[in-house]
Amino acid sequence: MADRPSSPRIDPVTEPDGELAEILSTALTHDGTPLNIFGVLGRHPKLLKRFNLLGGFLLNKGLLPEREREVVILRIGFNAKAQYEFGQHTVIGKQCGLTDAEIRALTQDPSGHRWSDDDLALIALADELHADDCVTDATWAALSKKWSDEQMIELLVVAGFYRLVSGFLNSTGVELDEGIPGFPS
Repeated sequence: MADRPSSPRIDPVTEPDGELAEILSTALTHDGTPLNIFGVLGRHPKLLKRFNLLGGFLLNKGLLPEREREVVILRIGFNAKAQYEFGQHTVIGKQCGLTDAEIRALTQDPSGHRWSDDDLALIALADELHADDCVTDATWAALSKKWSDEQMIELLVVAGFYRLVSGFLNSTGVELDEGIPGFPS
């Protein structure tokens, strides 16, 4: 695994104006300030605008139940060693019903926790995409027992989107927002 930057490689925009101020006014904030990820993406306003459309859809308007979506995102973030991603989605995951024990277990071998078969299939999806960019037949069959074709597509897009986000966060060195946890100890 490559070392992560020890400081930001791209500083977040701190005084947006015009179109960027409008875009950031709809982004998630911490104490009224856009989250660091959005401040960094704000260096490319047109991309940020479209990034927010897809990310907002996946988080707020998708077909997947929020708890299961967060299991996938957290495991993706852990596999990518993306502390920012994992920290933000630890907060979101708790709001969606994940326990501290489940969140901690997503950083460990899944056999060490009493996951349901459905949760194990979601974790396997994240692990297999991380390892080989393809979900195995066995995992696909397990997922297909529960999820419709539309949901299967969305599971893959959620995993892919958050793999992209994790690589962006790791490579640009986006710092944790104040009060956001990193990985569990």
